[in-house]
Amino acid sequence: MFDRSKRGEHALLIQPHAGKLEEDVLEEFTDLARSAGASIAATLTARIDRPNPSILIGSGKLDEVKAAAEATGADLILVNHALSPVQERNLERFLERRVIDRTGLILDIFAQRAHSHEGKLQVELAQLRHLATRLVRGWTHLERQRGGAIGLRGPGETQLETDRRLLQKRVEQLQKRLEKVEVQRTQMRRARVRSELPRVALVGYTNAGKSTLFNALTGAEAYAADQLFATLDPTVRRIAIPGGNVVLADTVGFVRDLPHELVAAFRSTLSEAREADFLLHVVDAADPHREERIAQVDEVLAAVGAGDLPQLLVFNKIDRIDGAEPRHDGQDGIPDPSRRERVWMSARDGTGLELLQSVLGKRLGLQHITGQLRLPPSAGRLRSRLHQLEVVRGEQVDEEGWLLDVDLPIAEAEKLAASADGAPIKAMLPEKLPEW
Repeated sequence: MFDRSKRGEHALLIQPHAGKLEEDVLEEFTDLARSAGASIAATLTARIDRPNPSILIGSGKLDEVKAAAEATGADLILVNHALSPVQERNLERFLERRVIDRTGLILDIFAQRAHSHEGKLQVELAQLRHLATRLVRGWTHLERQRGGAIGLRGPGETQLETDRRLLQKRVEQLQKRLEKVEVQRTQMRRARVRSELPRVALVGYTNAGKSTLFNALTGAEAYAADQLFATLDPTVRRIAIPGGNVVLADTVGFVRDLPHELVAAFRSTLSEAREADFLLHVVDAADPHREERIAQVDEVLAAVGAGDLPQLLVFNKIDRIDGAEPRHDGQDGIPDPSRRERVWMSARDGTGLELLQSVLGKRLGLQHITGQLRLPPSAGRLRSRLHQLEVVRGEQVDEEGWLLDVDLPIAEAEKLAASADGAPIKAMLPEKLPEW
């Protein structure tokens, strides 16, 4: 029986495919392997029109994989496909090396990158759920039977059953802890809602530059690197844009065929996108497959309940395209009505950042009302509030009270108009408020 080695960083990659092999799929899988810390020993492709239920690939290709592993010294086999527990065990038994499928590889990357308490709990929960179906005959010690020794005689319990019971207990503990964390995050989110600031979430394919854009917009120092899943933990900051303030959240990057257990485990992280008022969908403008990436992100957004939220496509990394300039492709004037509004920019060098902020302010409806406001002497409290908001541009005093020159965001004006002494503000509001 094969006993798993703890080593395994020199990897042989297997790319199964049906029909024509897509080069970008293999390239992404290679990047995933490197992001996990593996060195690539060799890459093999395997055509599988009908997946073998016991080993996924054909027996002839399996012999080729074993020969390549022995020739290159690879101690780890990475398969860009979801493997059933049976397929994984049979491959390990024949190849005598650890075998990890796409889901296991992504889980390993997540385990390396999660730093917050919540992120670590989410990753461990996803790992345990993935492991729960793979506890049969993967490790030789799991076959031992308890019982026979003094105090242990009786029906007994296999080591496998013991491990399953302990694993289930740990899963239940993690679920309870995550429920508490989710309550805390919900309370924080409600506090942001009560502040009535628009909530904007950065979403997009992994490595599209979300964290770099987040840092450019907020002045924060969130970790950003040219690698897949550079950051996992959501970060939230308040920022100022033309027209007012918004709350901006950076979320985990998406990837094609994102494992369902990861979507489930990261529900609280992804809820930053689901509970947002507006999404900035960041796209790598230099990626030749960017339209496919957009569709894949939209698919995940729909799966987490954020598919119907308003979006602005941010085509990032134009510094990698010769002759590209920042621009705004508005909804009006686009020949193809199926194309969405988009802004072209570079977060790395700041090109087009002001354009993005301006467009975002317009899309969020952060218009201002300007003009003169007459306040009677009895409205001293309202006058004080306007000065606190720093919206008074000039002031005159006469026997009738105060005459103020104001530049007031409509969102603030609506709140003031609803107050007890807000009648003067209410008179300034337009009859029909602008819509997104």
